[in-house]
Amino acid sequence: MTTATDHRRTVEEHRAAVRALLADCSPGTEEVPLVDAVGRVLAEDVTAAVPLPVFTNSAMDGYAARWAEVGAATSDRPVRLPVAEDVPAGRTDVPPLDPGTVHRIMTGAPVPDGADVVVPVEDTDGSTTTVTITASPAAGSYLRHSGEDIAQGATALTAGTVLGPAQLGVAASVGRARVLVRRRPRVLVLSTGSELVAPGEALRPGQIHESNSLVLAAAVDAAGGAARTLHFVPDDVDQFLTTVRAELADADLLITSGGVSMGAYEVVKDALGALGTVEFVKVAMQPGGPQGSGTVDGVPVVTLPGNPVSSFVSFEVFVRPALRAALGIPDPHRLRTTARLTRPLTSPPGRRQYLRGRFADGEVELVGGPGSHLLAHLARATCLVVVPEGVTELPAGSPVEVLLVEGALQ
Repeated sequence: MTTATDHRRTVEEHRAAVRALLADCSPGTEEVPLVDAVGRVLAEDVTAAVPLPVFTNSAMDGYAARWAEVGAATSDRPVRLPVAEDVPAGRTDVPPLDPGTVHRIMTGAPVPDGADVVVPVEDTDGSTTTVTITASPAAGSYLRHSGEDIAQGATALTAGTVLGPAQLGVAASVGRARVLVRRRPRVLVLSTGSELVAPGEALRPGQIHESNSLVLAAAVDAAGGAARTLHFVPDDVDQFLTTVRAELADADLLITSGGVSMGAYEVVKDALGALGTVEFVKVAMQPGGPQGSGTVDGVPVVTLPGNPVSSFVSFEVFVRPALRAALGIPDPHRLRTTARLTRPLTSPPGRRQYLRGRFADGEVELVGGPGSHLLAHLARATCLVVVPEGVTELPAGSPVEVLLVEGALQ
């Protein structure tokens, strides 16, 4: 629990602070063709210009008929009728069905006026001249009626919808070639640390390959933003501020990782703290205790800790929902569920812990230890196991909340 002596924010308090920071960060809108709209967020309702299906069509390859004329057909007492027309999908001049005849019809083809059933070809001899019908479905079978999916003028998609393959299919089917979407927030991602070296370069003693900016930029893009990385800014307060400010004109949000702890060389904290517009706090969570938020030259900034797992967890808990809320998504949070632990766990008192796990079939298996440097274990995880602040141990089989971060629909 949070106490008066350690002055720690709760997770909810810091989440609210970050969300409020981005609340006015509306990125605006733009119109794009459907081919470029995957993953984008609708900025307006899409109304059906045409019904869906557009016309009543056949759900089977077979014969369009009057049920009163074929409904009694059996293998012992078949019904034989002349085939008056052939109706493939795409035919636009389909004549009405005359009494005492059938039309051979293909799946998706318009059903002729007068027909009230389609007899599947499997229940006939398949003739193209006089067909023998040996069984009949119920009246009205195998007809896809006009407007039964979406009526003309109805709302097909609502504002705030994330456009995936199915949603794009709906938009195209009701006649939309372009859609109005939220512009993707431009997010500048900065990873600090003089020990960082670009992947692929040889390491000298005390150096590590930089990964946080790649992880965070990918997470921003997946959340709906448009990330741009700023690499290897010097660990000097004046140079840091000069470099960052020169890049903020094209940014809606700045995310930093590293340089926010209690050490002697915390450039982010030293540089931004001096401005008086960024607040640095401790949050009652593990990993990810040191956090910061505020503005630099009017641009929102969220500062995350530098350990890879701490940085990722902090983004998931604080930045991702705020970013998606700014995009107008009605429910910006990851999917959550309850699972049973496959083994016992322990957790420090007074901290909400986010452990890596693999979720399947109602159970969650913990992956690796709680260390904030264990990036390989994070790569194996499909969820975060949330252990409340007041819980210090749980036996195997206990129900826990899990936050689905891999393969989630949101």
